[in-house]
Amino acid sequence: MSPLPRLAVLASGRGSNLQCLQDAITAGQLDAQIVGVFSDKPAAAALEKVAPAQRWACSPRDYADREAFDSALADAVAASQPDWIICAGYMRILGAGFVQRFSGRLVNIHPSLLPLHKGLHTHARAIEAGDAEHGASVHFVVPELDAGAVIAQARVPVLDGDSAEVLAKRVLAVEHPLLLASVQLLVAGRLAERDGMVHYDGQSVFSPLRLDSAGTLRR
Repeated sequence: MSPLPRLAVLASGRGSNLQCLQDAITAGQLDAQIVGVFSDKPAAAALEKVAPAQRWACSPRDYADREAFDSALADAVAASQPDWIICAGYMRILGAGFVQRFSGRLVNIHPSLLPLHKGLHTHARAIEAGDAEHGASVHFVVPELDAGAVIAQARVPVLDGDSAEVLAKRVLAVEHPLLLASVQLLVAGRLAERDGMVHYDGQSVFSPLRLDSAGTLRR
């Protein structure tokens, strides 16, 4: 039997997306193993979801500069020998050196329909812009913020009277199945990034896969 694909997860907060992946592994829905959780927040609740030997966390303030922190993080991630690195609520921008070291194996889930609303405060910005739809995107990570090729998206309506908090909860409900469906395809070897484009089952994808109501990604 082939060894299970190895996932390294980067997280800064409570780790709800990490928990989604762990639950899917336990339920036999995701053929993978989580080999480490890495954080820029030593108190992040996500770290408590794995054994102490699988945790790495340091404050960037303990390093001379961004490059030194990123180098230490990259060395720790590399030591876990991951096949894929999943940014699941990791709130610190990764430097170009880190991204290039893991190019093609590094993915992120972002709470907007990229290329709309890169960066922070996406829910409030979607409401302010008058968007009819909002959602989440899984994308390959490149040095430019939230600019990598988009693998898949899930959409939700923006309703009259929505606050940023209410809209955030609606998006979170689709984030988890979106991330799981995307990681399922990644570990199955069905997705790859080549020349800035997503390839699905060996063919170029010109628009993101879309999550249907059953939690399946479709072209």
